[in-house]
Amino acid sequence: MIPKHWQGAIDVIKSIENAGFEAFIVGGAVRDYYLNKKNHDVDIATSALPEEIQAIFPQTIDVGIEHGTVLVMHKGEPIEVTTYRTESTYSDHRRPDAVHFVRNLAEDLKRRDFTMNAMALSQTGEYIDLYEGRKHIDEQLICAVGIAAERFGEDALRMLRAVRFAAQLNFTIEAETFAAIGQQATSIELIAMERIQVELSKIFTASHVAQGIHYLETSGLAAYLPGQFDATAWHNFNSDNRQVGWAYFCLVNEDATLLTNYRCSNKDKQFTKLVLEAYDCLIRGVKRIDLLRFDLDVLQTAYQFMKLRKQEVTITWQEVQQRKQALPIQSAKELAITGQDVMMWSAKKRGPWIKETLEAAVSAVVNGEVTNDKQQLKDWFHATIDEG
Repeated sequence: MIPKHWQGAIDVIKSIENAGFEAFIVGGAVRDYYLNKKNHDVDIATSALPEEIQAIFPQTIDVGIEHGTVLVMHKGEPIEVTTYRTESTYSDHRRPDAVHFVRNLAEDLKRRDFTMNAMALSQTGEYIDLYEGRKHIDEQLICAVGIAAERFGEDALRMLRAVRFAAQLNFTIEAETFAAIGQQATSIELIAMERIQVELSKIFTASHVAQGIHYLETSGLAAYLPGQFDATAWHNFNSDNRQVGWAYFCLVNEDATLLTNYRCSNKDKQFTKLVLEAYDCLIRGVKRIDLLRFDLDVLQTAYQFMKLRKQEVTITWQEVQQRKQALPIQSAKELAITGQDVMMWSAKKRGPWIKETLEAAVSAVVNGEVTNDKQQLKDWFHATIDEG
Protein backbone atom coordinates (compact mmCIF):
# COMPACT_ATOMS: atom_id res chain seq x y z
CA MET A 1 0.00 0.00 0.00
CA ILE A 2 1.30 3.45 -0.93
CA PRO A 3 2.23 5.40 2.25
CA LYS A 4 -0.24 8.09 3.32
CA HIS A 5 2.50 10.71 3.50
CA TRP A 6 3.05 10.24 -0.24
CA GLN A 7 -0.50 11.41 -0.99
CA GLY A 8 0.67 14.77 -2.31
CA ALA A 9 2.96 13.05 -4.81
CA ILE A 10 0.16 10.70 -5.84
CA ASP A 11 -2.16 13.67 -6.45
CA VAL A 12 0.48 15.30 -8.65
CA ILE A 13 0.98 12.07 -10.63
CA LYS A 14 -2.77 11.78 -11.19
CA SER A 15 -2.94 15.35 -12.46
CA ILE A 16 -0.08 14.68 -14.89
CA GLU A 17 -1.72 11.49 -16.10
CA ASN A 18 -5.07 13.27 -16.53
CA ALA A 19 -3.25 15.68 -18.84
CA GLY A 20 -2.18 12.76 -21.04
CA PHE A 21 1.38 12.14 -19.81
CA GLU A 22 3.19 9.42 -17.85
CA ALA A 23 4.48 9.97 -14.31
CA PHE A 24 6.10 7.66 -11.77
CA ILE A 25 7.78 7.81 -8.38
CA VAL A 26 11.48 7.11 -8.94
CA GLY A 27 14.83 6.78 -7.19
CA GLY A 28 15.57 6.18 -3.53
CA ALA A 29 11.93 6.42 -2.47
CA VAL A 30 11.10 3.30 -4.52
CA ARG A 31 14.08 1.43 -3.10
CA ASP A 32 13.11 2.31 0.47
CA TYR A 33 9.46 1.45 -0.21
CA TYR A 34 10.54 -2.04 -1.27
CA LEU A 35 12.77 -2.28 1.84
CA ASN A 36 9.87 -1.12 4.06
CA LYS A 37 11.90 1.89 5.11
CA LYS A 38 10.36 5.34 5.58
CA ASN A 39 11.28 7.94 2.99
CA HIS A 40 9.62 11.36 2.85
CA ASP A 41 11.75 12.61 -0.06
CA VAL A 42 9.65 11.52 -3.04
CA ASP A 43 10.75 12.40 -6.58
CA ILE A 44 8.60 12.11 -9.69
CA ALA A 45 9.78 11.43 -13.23
CA THR A 46 7.48 12.22 -16.14
CA SER A 47 7.20 12.17 -19.92
CA ALA A 48 5.92 15.78 -19.77
CA LEU A 49 8.38 18.55 -20.63
CA PRO A 50 9.05 21.27 -18.02
CA GLU A 51 6.83 23.80 -19.80
CA GLU A 52 4.05 21.20 -19.97
CA ILE A 53 4.29 20.65 -16.22
CA GLN A 54 4.11 24.40 -15.68
CA ALA A 55 0.94 24.50 -17.79
CA ILE A 56 -0.70 21.74 -15.72
CA PHE A 57 -0.13 23.24 -12.27
CA PRO A 58 -1.00 26.76 -11.12
CA GLN A 59 2.03 27.12 -8.86
CA THR A 60 5.49 25.90 -9.83
CA ILE A 61 9.05 26.94 -9.07
CA ASP A 62 11.97 26.63 -11.48
CA VAL A 63 14.74 24.98 -9.47
CA GLY A 64 16.65 23.22 -12.25
CA ILE A 65 14.61 23.66 -15.36
CA GLU A 66 17.67 23.33 -17.62
CA HIS A 67 17.93 19.77 -16.27
CA GLY A 68 14.18 19.23 -16.52
CA THR A 69 13.31 19.75 -12.86
CA VAL A 70 10.33 21.80 -11.67
CA LEU A 71 8.99 22.10 -8.12
CA VAL A 72 5.22 21.71 -8.04
CA MET A 73 3.58 23.32 -5.03
CA HIS A 74 0.73 21.08 -3.91
CA LYS A 75 -1.23 22.29 -0.88
CA GLY A 76 1.88 24.09 0.31
CA GLU A 77 4.07 21.02 -0.16
CA PRO A 78 6.93 21.18 -2.70
CA ILE A 79 7.11 18.09 -4.92
CA GLU A 80 10.01 17.64 -7.34
CA VAL A 81 9.03 16.66 -10.88
CA THR A 82 11.69 15.91 -13.50
CA THR A 83 11.28 15.16 -17.19
CA TYR A 84 12.63 11.84 -18.47
CA ARG A 85 16.09 12.52 -19.80
CA THR A 86 19.25 11.06 -21.21
CA GLU A 87 22.70 12.48 -20.58
CA SER A 88 25.66 12.90 -22.89
CA THR A 89 29.32 12.39 -22.01
CA TYR A 90 30.74 13.50 -18.65
CA SER A 91 33.99 15.28 -19.51
CA ASP A 92 34.66 16.24 -15.89
CA HIS A 93 33.39 12.96 -14.37
CA ARG A 94 30.88 15.02 -12.39
CA ARG A 95 28.26 16.62 -14.63
CA PRO A 96 26.83 15.68 -18.03
CA ASP A 97 27.97 17.89 -20.89
CA ALA A 98 24.38 18.02 -22.11
CA VAL A 99 20.93 16.80 -21.05
CA HIS A 100 18.32 15.62 -23.57
CA PHE A 101 14.66 15.27 -22.68
CA VAL A 102 12.93 12.08 -23.83
CA ARG A 103 9.43 10.63 -23.60
CA ASN A 104 10.56 7.11 -22.71
CA LEU A 105 10.86 5.95 -19.07
CA ALA A 106 13.28 3.15 -19.99
CA GLU A 107 15.74 5.69 -21.42
CA ASP A 108 15.58 7.65 -18.19
CA LEU A 109 16.09 4.65 -15.90
CA LYS A 110 19.15 3.32 -17.68
CA ARG A 111 21.20 6.43 -16.85
CA ARG A 112 20.83 5.85 -13.09
CA ASP A 113 23.60 4.56 -10.84
CA PHE A 114 22.52 1.27 -9.23
CA THR A 115 19.79 -1.20 -10.06
CA MET A 116 18.08 -0.69 -6.71
CA ASN A 117 17.79 3.02 -7.58
CA ALA A 118 16.66 2.41 -11.15
CA MET A 119 13.12 1.29 -10.35
CA ALA A 120 9.92 3.25 -10.81
CA LEU A 121 6.59 2.94 -9.02
CA SER A 122 3.20 3.81 -10.40
CA GLN A 123 0.58 5.61 -8.35
CA THR A 124 -1.25 2.26 -8.06
CA GLY A 125 1.82 0.53 -6.55
CA GLU A 126 3.05 -1.29 -9.67
CA TYR A 127 6.83 -1.64 -10.07
CA ILE A 128 8.67 -0.90 -13.30
CA ASP A 129 11.88 -2.85 -12.67
CA LEU A 130 13.92 -3.18 -15.85
CA TYR A 131 17.28 -3.99 -14.20
CA GLU A 132 16.34 -6.56 -11.54
CA GLY A 133 16.53 -4.02 -8.75
CA ARG A 134 14.21 -6.01 -6.49
CA LYS A 135 16.18 -9.21 -7.13
CA HIS A 136 19.43 -7.48 -6.20
CA ILE A 137 17.87 -6.01 -3.07
CA ASP A 138 16.69 -9.50 -2.08
CA GLU A 139 20.24 -10.75 -2.67
CA GLN A 140 21.61 -7.73 -0.74
CA LEU A 141 23.74 -6.70 -3.71
CA ILE A 142 24.74 -3.24 -4.89
CA CYS A 143 24.97 -3.58 -8.64
CA ALA A 144 25.62 -0.85 -11.21
CA VAL A 145 23.10 -0.30 -13.97
CA GLY A 146 24.54 -1.65 -17.23
CA ILE A 147 28.34 -1.37 -17.51
CA ALA A 148 29.75 -0.28 -14.13
CA ALA A 149 32.83 1.39 -15.63
CA GLU A 150 30.57 3.63 -17.71
CA ARG A 151 28.42 4.61 -14.72
CA PHE A 152 31.49 5.55 -12.66
CA GLY A 153 33.03 7.32 -15.64
CA GLU A 154 29.94 9.52 -15.78
CA ASP A 155 30.15 10.52 -12.13
CA ALA A 156 33.05 9.32 -10.00
CA LEU A 157 31.14 10.11 -6.81
CA ARG A 158 29.00 7.04 -7.55
CA MET A 159 31.91 4.91 -6.31
CA LEU A 160 31.60 6.48 -2.88
CA ARG A 161 27.82 6.13 -3.07
CA ALA A 162 28.26 2.38 -3.58
CA VAL A 163 30.37 2.23 -0.42
CA ARG A 164 27.87 4.38 1.44
CA PHE A 165 24.94 2.12 0.52
CA ALA A 166 26.96 -0.92 1.61
CA ALA A 167 27.50 0.72 4.99
CA GLN A 168 23.89 1.82 5.39
CA LEU A 169 22.21 -1.39 4.21
CA ASN A 170 24.89 -3.97 5.07
CA PHE A 171 24.87 -5.02 1.41
CA THR A 172 27.71 -6.47 -0.64
CA ILE A 173 29.05 -4.61 -3.66
CA GLU A 174 28.62 -6.91 -6.66
CA ALA A 175 31.92 -8.26 -8.08
CA GLU A 176 31.99 -6.43 -11.42
CA THR A 177 30.84 -3.21 -9.81
CA PHE A 178 33.55 -3.52 -7.15
CA ALA A 179 36.21 -4.27 -9.76
CA ALA A 180 35.22 -1.15 -11.70
CA ILE A 181 35.66 0.94 -8.53
CA GLY A 182 39.18 -0.42 -8.14
CA GLN A 183 40.00 0.38 -11.76
CA GLN A 184 38.74 3.97 -11.54
CA ALA A 185 39.49 4.81 -7.90
CA THR A 186 41.94 7.55 -8.84
CA SER A 187 39.15 9.54 -10.51
CA ILE A 188 37.64 10.28 -7.08
CA GLU A 189 40.23 13.08 -6.97
CA LEU A 190 38.19 14.87 -9.64
CA ILE A 191 35.26 15.27 -7.25
CA ALA A 192 34.77 18.38 -5.12
CA MET A 193 35.64 17.80 -1.47
CA GLU A 194 32.27 19.15 -0.38
CA ARG A 195 30.53 16.30 -2.23
CA ILE A 196 32.95 13.73 -0.83
CA GLN A 197 32.38 15.09 2.67
CA VAL A 198 28.62 14.54 2.37
CA GLU A 199 29.11 10.89 1.40
CA LEU A 200 31.69 10.26 4.13
CA SER A 201 29.33 11.84 6.67
CA LYS A 202 26.69 9.29 5.67
CA ILE A 203 29.23 6.46 5.95
CA PHE A 204 30.32 7.61 9.42
CA THR A 205 26.69 7.62 10.59
CA ALA A 206 25.72 4.36 8.88
CA SER A 207 24.62 1.27 10.81
CA HIS A 208 27.57 -0.72 9.45
CA VAL A 209 30.28 1.91 9.30
CA ALA A 210 33.15 -0.62 9.56
CA GLN A 211 31.80 -2.32 6.44
CA GLY A 212 32.00 1.00 4.60
CA ILE A 213 35.53 1.73 5.82
CA HIS A 214 36.56 -1.79 4.77
CA TYR A 215 35.28 -1.14 1.25
CA LEU A 216 37.14 2.18 1.12
CA GLU A 217 40.34 0.30 1.97
CA THR A 218 39.94 -2.72 -0.26
CA SER A 219 38.61 -0.84 -3.30
CA GLY A 220 41.60 1.50 -3.36
CA LEU A 221 39.46 4.62 -2.86
CA ALA A 222 41.09 5.33 0.51
CA ALA A 223 44.45 5.85 -1.20
CA TYR A 224 43.06 8.95 -2.92
CA LEU A 225 41.33 10.47 0.10
CA PRO A 226 42.98 12.52 2.87
CA GLY A 227 43.60 10.58 6.08
CA GLN A 228 43.92 6.92 6.94
CA PHE A 229 40.95 4.53 6.82
CA ASP A 230 41.32 1.51 9.10
CA ALA A 231 38.21 -0.64 9.43
CA THR A 232 39.45 -2.27 12.64
CA ALA A 233 39.31 1.11 14.39
CA TRP A 234 35.62 1.48 13.50
CA HIS A 235 34.31 -1.80 14.87
CA ASN A 236 31.64 -1.05 17.49
CA PHE A 237 31.48 2.62 16.47
CA ASN A 238 27.87 3.71 16.17
CA SER A 239 26.52 7.24 16.02
CA ASP A 240 23.83 9.05 14.07
CA ASN A 241 25.64 12.36 14.64
CA ARG A 242 27.91 13.29 11.74
CA GLN A 243 30.00 15.59 13.97
CA VAL A 244 30.79 12.66 16.24
CA GLY A 245 31.84 10.65 13.19
CA TRP A 246 34.20 13.34 11.97
CA ALA A 247 35.63 13.84 15.47
CA TYR A 248 36.34 10.11 15.70
CA PHE A 249 37.94 10.13 12.23
CA CYS A 250 40.29 12.90 13.42
CA LEU A 251 41.03 11.04 16.66
CA VAL A 252 41.90 7.82 14.82
CA ASN A 253 44.17 9.82 12.50
CA GLU A 254 45.51 12.03 15.31
CA ASP A 255 44.97 14.93 12.94
CA ALA A 256 42.22 17.53 13.35
CA THR A 257 43.40 19.42 10.25
CA LEU A 258 41.63 16.79 8.13
CA LEU A 259 38.43 18.77 8.67
CA THR A 260 39.97 21.58 6.64
CA ASN A 261 40.86 19.13 3.85
CA TYR A 262 37.25 17.99 3.70
CA ARG A 263 35.83 21.52 3.83
CA CYS A 264 34.01 20.92 7.11
CA SER A 265 32.38 23.86 8.86
CA ASN A 266 33.88 25.92 11.68
CA LYS A 267 31.22 24.41 13.95
CA ASP A 268 32.50 20.93 13.08
CA LYS A 269 36.07 22.02 13.75
CA GLN A 270 35.19 23.53 17.12
CA PHE A 271 33.32 20.41 18.22
CA THR A 272 36.21 18.16 17.22
CA LYS A 273 38.75 20.43 18.95
CA LEU A 274 36.80 20.28 22.22
CA VAL A 275 36.23 16.52 22.01
CA LEU A 276 39.93 15.82 21.43
CA GLU A 277 40.88 18.12 24.32
CA ALA A 278 38.30 16.43 26.58
CA TYR A 279 39.64 13.04 25.50
CA ASP A 280 43.16 14.04 26.60
CA CYS A 281 41.81 15.40 29.90
CA LEU A 282 39.98 12.14 30.63
CA ILE A 283 43.13 10.14 29.94
CA ARG A 284 45.21 12.34 32.26
CA GLY A 285 42.51 12.33 34.93
CA VAL A 286 39.73 14.84 34.62
CA LYS A 287 39.89 17.87 36.92
CA ARG A 288 37.07 20.05 38.18
CA ILE A 289 38.05 22.91 35.89
CA ASP A 290 37.96 20.48 32.94
CA LEU A 291 34.40 19.54 33.82
CA LEU A 292 33.49 23.21 33.70
CA ARG A 293 35.13 23.77 30.31
CA PHE A 294 33.29 21.03 28.45
CA ASP A 295 29.59 20.55 27.86
CA LEU A 296 28.12 17.15 28.68
CA ASP A 297 27.76 16.18 25.00
CA VAL A 298 31.47 16.82 24.44
CA LEU A 299 32.45 14.89 27.57
CA GLN A 300 30.17 12.01 26.66
CA THR A 301 31.62 11.81 23.15
CA ALA A 302 35.17 11.82 24.51
CA TYR A 303 34.21 9.18 27.08
CA GLN A 304 32.74 6.95 24.37
CA PHE A 305 35.91 7.35 22.34
CA MET A 306 38.00 6.19 25.31
CA LYS A 307 35.92 3.03 25.46
CA LEU A 308 36.25 2.47 21.71
CA ARG A 309 40.01 3.00 21.83
CA LYS A 310 40.26 0.67 24.82
CA GLN A 311 41.83 3.35 27.00
CA GLU A 312 41.89 2.70 30.75
CA VAL A 313 38.81 4.35 32.26
CA THR A 314 39.07 4.99 36.00
CA ILE A 315 35.78 6.84 36.34
CA THR A 316 32.27 5.87 35.27
CA TRP A 317 30.20 8.08 33.01
CA GLN A 318 27.69 8.46 35.84
CA GLU A 319 30.46 9.81 38.07
CA VAL A 320 31.50 12.28 35.37
CA GLN A 321 27.93 13.57 35.18
CA GLN A 322 27.56 13.76 38.95
CA ARG A 323 30.83 15.63 39.42
CA LYS A 324 29.96 18.14 36.70
CA GLN A 325 26.48 18.74 38.09
CA ALA A 326 27.95 19.22 41.57
CA LEU A 327 30.15 22.14 40.45
CA PRO A 328 29.23 25.46 42.08
CA ILE A 329 28.86 26.99 38.62
CA GLN A 330 28.15 25.28 35.29
CA SER A 331 29.68 27.97 33.09
CA ALA A 332 32.32 30.70 33.39
CA LYS A 333 29.53 33.09 32.42
CA GLU A 334 27.92 32.46 35.81
CA LEU A 335 30.85 34.09 37.64
CA ALA A 336 29.47 36.77 39.97
CA ILE A 337 32.00 39.40 38.87
CA THR A 338 33.03 41.00 35.57
CA GLY A 339 36.10 42.65 34.16
CA GLN A 340 34.55 46.01 35.06
CA ASP A 341 34.44 44.95 38.71
CA VAL A 342 38.11 44.01 38.93
CA MET A 343 39.11 47.24 37.20
CA MET A 344 37.18 49.21 39.83
CA TRP A 345 38.93 47.27 42.58
CA SER A 346 42.44 47.91 41.24
CA ALA A 347 44.55 50.90 40.28
CA LYS A 348 46.05 49.00 37.37
CA LYS A 349 45.46 50.05 33.78
CA ARG A 350 43.41 47.88 31.43
CA GLY A 351 45.38 44.92 30.11
CA PRO A 352 45.66 41.12 29.81
CA TRP A 353 45.68 40.86 33.60
CA ILE A 354 41.88 41.34 33.63
CA LYS A 355 41.24 38.15 31.65
CA GLU A 356 43.83 36.29 33.71
CA THR A 357 42.15 37.48 36.92
CA LEU A 358 38.72 36.34 35.81
CA GLU A 359 40.12 32.93 34.82
CA ALA A 360 41.77 32.63 38.22
CA ALA A 361 38.48 33.59 39.87
CA VAL A 362 36.60 30.90 37.93
CA SER A 363 39.19 28.33 38.96
CA ALA A 364 39.00 29.42 42.61
CA VAL A 365 35.20 29.14 42.62
CA VAL A 366 35.20 25.75 40.91
CA ASN A 367 37.83 24.38 43.30
CA GLY A 368 35.94 25.63 46.35
CA GLU A 369 38.50 28.23 47.39
CA VAL A 370 35.92 31.02 47.38
CA THR A 371 32.14 31.24 47.11
CA ASN A 372 30.66 32.66 43.94
CA ASP A 373 29.56 35.83 45.70
CA LYS A 374 30.58 39.33 44.61
CA GLN A 375 31.71 40.53 48.03
CA GLN A 376 33.63 37.35 48.80
CA LEU A 377 35.25 37.47 45.39
CA LYS A 378 36.23 41.08 46.07
CA ASP A 379 37.88 40.02 49.33
CA TRP A 380 39.56 37.11 47.53
CA PHE A 381 40.80 39.51 44.82
CA HIS A 382 42.41 41.90 47.30
CA ALA A 383 43.93 39.04 49.30
CA THR A 384 45.34 36.96 46.48
CA ILE A 385 45.51 38.99 43.26
CA ASP A 386 45.77 42.73 43.87
CA GLU A 387 48.31 42.52 46.65
CA GLY A 388 50.11 39.57 45.03
